[in-house]
Amino acid sequence: MSRPRRERLSVTGVESVGPYALLRVRRGRIEPGAPGQFFMLEAPGRVLPRPMSLCLAPPGELAFLLDPIGPGTKALARLDAGDRLHVFGPLGNGFRLDVPRPLLVGGGIGIAPLPYLAEALEHPPAVLGFRSAHHAQAAALLPCAEVVIDPTLVTDVMPVNRNVLACGPEPMLHAVRALAPDAQLAWEAPMACGYGACFGCVVEVEGELKRLCVEGPVLCSS
Repeated sequence: MSRPRRERLSVTGVESVGPYALLRVRRGRIEPGAPGQFFMLEAPGRVLPRPMSLCLAPPGELAFLLDPIGPGTKALARLDAGDRLHVFGPLGNGFRLDVPRPLLVGGGIGIAPLPYLAEALEHPPAVLGFRSAHHAQAAALLPCAEVVIDPTLVTDVMPVNRNVLACGPEPMLHAVRALAPDAQLAWEAPMACGYGACFGCVVEVEGELKRLCVEGPVLCSS
């Protein structure tokens, strides 16, 4: 497992992907870690960092898919090439890759960790769901995926007898778990520290309280 590091990294660019933003930074000495792990990015002018899954790890870079809807993510999306920001990671537990028949399932900004995961698994089948065609432009990051748009749900088209690895909004994860009880699910919650000190990311999963930054964000639902 890669050891977390905190470094001040240079931004190489920010690209629009539908309503989302793909933030690219130079990697420095930070390792990308396992798919599904996350990094804490210090947003300019904000007190608390923002947790972001790694989306892509091309040579020498780390790339993060953002949904710029709050002050922190908007500040990150406004960065320009040459700007610098502190990045801390990789953190948390990622997906297990030892699965014989993987199927990737993502919803909305929850597709963020799936391109890096798809590369690690040699591009297995994927199903992605979005609220609109504008949001579905992000499916270009997984060009072979099947895409559905609301009101069609990912669970409407999920094939059976697959090892599901999923990330998306909580209602989607519950629906996926109902169809695939052994699924690996990447949960989301606000985080202030990223290493278990603040208990700000505690969620209840199957009747148990979990600190997603240290016990997750990827949890097996069985």
